[in-house]
Amino acid sequence: MKLSEAVAKRIMEYCEERKITPNKLCTMSGVIQSTVNSIFSGRSSNPKLGTIECLCEGLGITLKDFFDSPLFDNIEN
Repeated sequence: MKLSEAVAKRIMEYCEERKITPNKLCTMSGVIQSTVNSIFSGRSSNPKLGTIECLCEGLGITLKDFFDSPLFDNIEN
């Protein structure tokens, strides 16, 4: 799995877990909707760490929490 795919799946996991929409997450984190849409659609092949950090802040988690998932165990280049 590519990094961008793992990031998108991880964001979706958190949204589903917390019963929020990606749009609501954008509001909570201050990340614009088009950025999150680009991550989900694969147009953003290398999401910026700063963007992921903002999403984490909106979710009330750390970057460590975000990346602590089997999704990131076998990332392809």
